[in-house]
Amino acid sequence: MAVHPVVEIENDIYSFEPAHNGAGPLWSHGSTIVARADDVVYVAGLETLPDQKPLHNCRWLLFQHRHDVWNLVYRDESGRTREPSPVGLLRNRELLVTCNPTLTQPGEYSGLAEPTVYRFDTTGIRSECTKELPVWKDQPRFTEHSYRTVVADSEYNEVLYIQNVGMDVAHMSFLESGGKWSGVGYIRWPYADEYQEPQPLRLCYPNVIMRDRAVHFLGVSDVVEPMQEWKRSKYEVTGREWDYVFRRLFYAYTPNIKDHLFGQWVEIANFDATAGHVQNNDIWLSPDGTIHLIWCEINTDVRLKKKFFPDKDLVYSLKYLTMRNGKIQTSQTLARICEQEDGRRPQFARFHILSEGTLVVLASFVPNTPTSDQVTVYCLAEIPTGSTTLKWIDVPLSGSFSGAFFTNTVRGGSMPSDIIDVVGISPNKANTVGYARIRVDSSG
Repeated sequence: MAVHPVVEIENDIYSFEPAHNGAGPLWSHGSTIVARADDVVYVAGLETLPDQKPLHNCRWLLFQHRHDVWNLVYRDESGRTREPSPVGLLRNRELLVTCNPTLTQPGEYSGLAEPTVYRFDTTGIRSECTKELPVWKDQPRFTEHSYRTVVADSEYNEVLYIQNVGMDVAHMSFLESGGKWSGVGYIRWPYADEYQEPQPLRLCYPNVIMRDRAVHFLGVSDVVEPMQEWKRSKYEVTGREWDYVFRRLFYAYTPNIKDHLFGQWVEIANFDATAGHVQNNDIWLSPDGTIHLIWCEINTDVRLKKKFFPDKDLVYSLKYLTMRNGKIQTSQTLARICEQEDGRRPQFARFHILSEGTLVVLASFVPNTPTSDQVTVYCLAEIPTGSTTLKWIDVPLSGSFSGAFFTNTVRGGSMPSDIIDVVGISPNKANTVGYARIRVDSSG
């Protein structure tokens, strides 16, 4: 099968002022802020409150794209928050928008927060929404640093809401098809007892998928540099006392989130030995039970290379792996380039499921060397069963989003579709969130 991307729309959704609170409109990139219901697209936005101080100096917005026009359909007038708002769409056309309003007084730097969900009927989106509070076990003390994950199982009208507490656990609340929230315990992070200072490996920005209450979790470790010598060396470059690193990628699953704990962590990638970097991009559960994982990795840190790894070439890779029942089946490199090669460097990728069930990957690439004459490009490829080589097709965007981007993923409740809705930072206007609609034409 050949896939042919056609760009139908490129425009801006809204502009924003930087909040200077450590987050931003794309900060929740593990969970989507985009959902498609038939021919209508919804995007959750983030607005900075000019009269409020960080960290709780934002509020969430909801935009609707209909008849090729973006309209603001809701603005949170009461809550103050720090982070963007992942969404979940149900088959009954209810849209859930999550938020994490602070319980602090204006001017307080940090403090407790109350995870909240707003429920919209998309058949009458301008009508009043309902506000509800997820239920949790053990009364966790949430703060403005939620690192929250939202995953929707549209077929069963169920949602899983995961929110971090501290550095060692994340608590979970489950919305059943009947509309009842219940606490389903917590996830305890992997533990690195081999470090100079043993510690839990907090996992952040995870990609999570749920089907019929089976939940699959892919997350990256997000901890302060554990190697003191490397930390000191990087301080000479950055001037920062802290430096969070993303070096280890983990997967776990449970067959039923209501009745079973997550199984043991499976380590997918580890760059502790070479000070590399890894970033999870997406996860997909195929109908036959196969788990598909995709991520980007860099084998070492350019700031440390000259002093600590002078003989190691810097390599950028886009990786793909499949699993069944917690066991790795296949592993392959979808794109790879070394530091001195001219060409395209993989930056970020998402899975997308076409209407007939074909799995494709949408990836962004950036110029690899100063001599490259290429601009940032998006490419599309089908992932055929058993293939080791992809045929990348350039997506003819007039301007390409850099960095992370969101799509209308099934993980957020959107149905498989021949349309890919892409949201990212506009390439043409500073501090602006942009949109592109890509239609995928496939032929046998």
